[in-house]
Amino acid sequence: MQKTSARLLSLLSLLQARRDWPGALLAERLDISARTVRRDIDRLRELGYPVVAFKGPDGGYRLDAGTELPPLLFDDEQAVALAVALQIATTAGAGIGEAAVRALTTVRQVMPARLRHRTEALEVTVVERPAPRSKPQADSGVLMALGAAVHAREVLRFDYAPAFPPGTGDDAPAPPPPRRVQPHHLVTWGGRWYLVAWDLDREDWRTFRADRMTPRVPTGPRFAPRELPGGDVAAFVAARFRGADGSGALGSAAGWPCRGEVVLGLPASAVAPHTPDGVVEELGPDRCRLTMGSWSWAGLAAAVGRYDADIEVVGPGELRDAFATLARRYAHAAAGAPLTDR
Repeated sequence: MQKTSARLLSLLSLLQARRDWPGALLAERLDISARTVRRDIDRLRELGYPVVAFKGPDGGYRLDAGTELPPLLFDDEQAVALAVALQIATTAGAGIGEAAVRALTTVRQVMPARLRHRTEALEVTVVERPAPRSKPQADSGVLMALGAAVHAREVLRFDYAPAFPPGTGDDAPAPPPPRRVQPHHLVTWGGRWYLVAWDLDREDWRTFRADRMTPRVPTGPRFAPRELPGGDVAAFVAARFRGADGSGALGSAAGWPCRGEVVLGLPASAVAPHTPDGVVEELGPDRCRLTMGSWSWAGLAAAVGRYDADIEVVGPGELRDAFATLARRYAHAAAGAPLTDR
């Protein structure tokens, strides 16, 4: 039989794994008597865990919500996930940054050394909040390997899966050679993880999707870090995704190839929450000025149209022309005209 302390940890782990546990099943899983289960439940209650008993044919126990936060039990993967989430939360902009820093420090202090070293090596820069849709998830082991290479400033070799895998068979192209980079930052953008790195073979800065990376071991030699263009990783990554060279400013329209300004017949309070990548200025109770950017003028006009409000184009002329083009297209679509007649 396990020692009491080890048995209590096993019992707590089981109670956290599912909502209701029949007493007989707990006794069977722990290889102890029902009487010992009851004693161990009492010990957990003394430690502050709100374990409640429920009645029924089987009778059993449930770990309930309590008035205080007792000690928590995490496995290795849960502990690492918690540390990563807390690090992201430090820059979430929701008024919890300071609390997240304190919580992260507390979690790391009680972690085993092997886990603490892994999480301390993982430094994350949040460039854009996750989008509310499902996206490919990066493996936690890959993220740890990337974070360790960034922290140690060691050349990283990895296989990079193509966005559209080629076919199989005799005519399939040979797999490309491993990429070699100097890793600099691990970032999140729109719900995905990316590595910002200097590509040694292409002699240029690149961003790589972590869910398509398979790191190779061992890592290469250490390197002296280069200066990232602009010096700000968030601005650099945001500008890269907008098609600029890295000089764009995060949170504005500066990095987009097409930028325009309009006045909307809506209060600023109604527009700002839905405009994370633009600038909204209040002009009155029912009017606001919106400055934003896009890949194309037509795309920018369409983006402005989603606010479902009266629009006044301030400029430039290309944006006004794009609205005229969309107006013609929409008019043909409303009339039911086939594409050949347009």
